[in-house]
Amino acid sequence: MALSQEHKKQYKSIGHHLKPILIVAENGLTEGVLAELDRALNDHELIKVQFRITERDDRRALIEELCSTGKCELVQIIGKMALVYRRNPKPNRNLSNISRYSGL
Repeated sequence: MALSQEHKKQYKSIGHHLKPILIVAENGLTEGVLAELDRALNDHELIKVQFRITERDDRRALIEELCSTGKCELVQIIGKMALVYRRNPKPNRNLSNISRYSGL
């Protein structure tokens, strides 16, 4: 499921205008966070996740765990924000950030 550089570039430009849908704090990846991640990825395909964790190494490990648990692809990390993508085979054109912003 690895993304090509061209796709990553397109998704970064779309993600620049998005607001974070999910916030992960000190409690980490709880059941509620993972359920909301799954719902958000099914609806929007491309989402921005904010991490409110100060340690860079802890934050990076949590991002990797989030991607593996949520079966999504990491597009970009900037500071405490991560942009993640998971393809939906039947996207809702009104909700999908990919469909709404790029015409793909």
